[in-house]
Amino acid sequence: MRVIAGKYRSRPLQSISGMDVRPTSDRLRETLFNVLSAAHGGTVEGTVWVDLFAGTGAVGIEALSRGANHVHFVESSKKAARVVRENLRSLGIDHGFEVIEREAVQGLRLLESQGVRCDVCFLDPPYRMAGAYEQTLGLLSQSQLIGPKSVVIAEHDKHFDPGEQFDSLRRFRKLQQGDASLSFYRKG
Repeated sequence: MRVIAGKYRSRPLQSISGMDVRPTSDRLRETLFNVLSAAHGGTVEGTVWVDLFAGTGAVGIEALSRGANHVHFVESSKKAARVVRENLRSLGIDHGFEVIEREAVQGLRLLESQGVRCDVCFLDPPYRMAGAYEQTLGLLSQSQLIGPKSVVIAEHDKHFDPGEQFDSLRRFRKLQQGDASLSFYRKG
């Protein structure tokens, strides 16, 4: 696993063994950022991210490498949060991020109470936690974290559909690559 593009291009990232941490593949991350770049005028520079169920932090680190202003990594596993910090440290990233060791819903509520507004929220719960999609997307649909121009992206198994709509949050695009899919949502 490596950083795809930007300031830290081709630099390796540590991973964690086990089925609960399934880092987003290099190819899927590249597709994700190509779609987001097109939606944000060709770049993700200056954006604020929330990386939920962060795992190794690969998606949020990719965002920082490509010029994101700030990434909030939310991860409940102490072991995974440690790997996120080690990956950031190994790349020499010392600012522009926060690692929050909490369950996703608790992390979102904390960020909302702090007045955080994000441009991109990425969520990738372990596939066995199908209910986490509905719970998290439902909360995000009501959250002040998400504005009218924010994009929420859910990575999921190609055989699972998290849903078309969660209150004001509606899917506007779905991409499949290999065994994984990305669902893109916006309020409106």
